[in-house]
Amino acid sequence: MIRILLSTRLGERRLTQADLSRMTGIRKNTISELYNEMATRVSLDHLDLICEALNCELTDLLELVPNSAPRTKTRRGDPKSDKAKE
Repeated sequence: MIRILLSTRLGERRLTQADLSRMTGIRKNTISELYNEMATRVSLDHLDLICEALNCELTDLLELVPNSAPRTKTRRGDPKSDKAKE
C-alpha cells in the first residue's frame, strides 16, 4: 500500500490545504483527496508541483507500506516465488 504523507508535510510547515492550492494551482478538491489519503490516482505533474512548493523529495510525500497479503500473482520461474517455496 502506498501512503500519502501530505498532511504530515503541511503540518510541519504550518501550511493549509488552501495555501498549497494557491502555491501550486492544484484544485482544492484534489489537494483534499491527497491530504486525506483518498486519492486512487495521482498526477506526476501534481507531485512535482507539490515537491517544488514544499521544497521536499518525492520520498517525503509517499511511503510504501507492505501489504498484509499479496495482491499480485507470481510468475512461474520468478526468483521471488521460488524462494518462498524453499
